Amino acid sequence: VQLQASGGGLVQAGGSLRLSCAASGIRIRTNTMGWYRQAPQKQRELVARIMRNGNTDYADSVKGRFTISRDNAANTMDLQMNSLKPDDTAVYYCYAHHNIHEDDYWGRGTLVTVSS
Repeated sequence: VQLQASGGGLVQAGGSLRLSCAASGIRIRTNTMGWYRQAPQKQRELVARIMRNGNTDYADSVKGRFTISRDNAANTMDLQMNSLKPDDTAVYYCYAHHNIHEDDYWGRGTLVTVSS
């Protein structure tokens, strides 16, 4: 299983970024996929996830600003991030949980920096 995240970068507060995760070796459509982030000196935390049935779940800090989606045909997952805040600065990791094997997989991460 490989998860390749892209789309990070530097943006001013109030701006937008779109992260993408390309998956191979695992079907996004039939497993739980998500994004985690880790800021300096902080623990990794769940940002958003999308379940097999299409239901989504968001951290309270990003509700109403971030949207997770997937493209089943392309086997990719996106995270649209709007109204970004300096507190959103972190390395963002693409995550997959295999629903049958109960295994977890992680991408290498992409850095998002939001300047004030």
